[in-house]
Amino acid sequence: MTSPSKEDLDLSKLLLPVQPDDHVQGAPDALYTLVEYGDYECPDCGRLFITLHDLRAQQGDQLRLVFRHYPRSGIHPHAQQAAEAAEAAGAQGRFWEMHDLLFANQNALTTKDLNRYADQLSLDTKRFRDELKHRTYEDRVREDFRRGVANGVYGTPGLFINGIRHDGELDVKSFLAQFNETRRG
Repeated sequence: MTSPSKEDLDLSKLLLPVQPDDHVQGAPDALYTLVEYGDYECPDCGRLFITLHDLRAQQGDQLRLVFRHYPRSGIHPHAQQAAEAAEAAGAQGRFWEMHDLLFANQNALTTKDLNRYADQLSLDTKRFRDELKHRTYEDRVREDFRRGVANGVYGTPGLFINGIRHDGELDVKSFLAQFNETRRG
């Protein structure tokens, strides 16, 4: 079986639907699913984090969020390790808590900072530190990144709403407009 050529792919649509290993907040039957390819050190992703908090408050159970890693290490030197820290926390059932701390503290993502967040979340810190040191989740993070590239994501945040790329503004009003469009389509 051959892979489709780039010309055959519609990069305005999400090629990889929500997977069992994705990080998901919200019900599978939510009216809207927003998939984000994000970078914990990206300022636009940080602003989006605040917007998504407001959007979830408005939409409640109608919105499901999916986060996939897309660390742009060339311009964000702490992004890869921050993503691996989120995965290490996730292995202890605390992905979303670490995710939120990383976005709330985008200017403090050194190894020392990440270890402090692990303490703050009452993680098994020895395990957390060992997993960071041995890059246990490097492949998991890189796989998200590869999948993003395959889907035409070249910057962050890379967003898809109900499987359709969102290239609009990153404000609540723009998201609500696209939600309405995806309902009609």
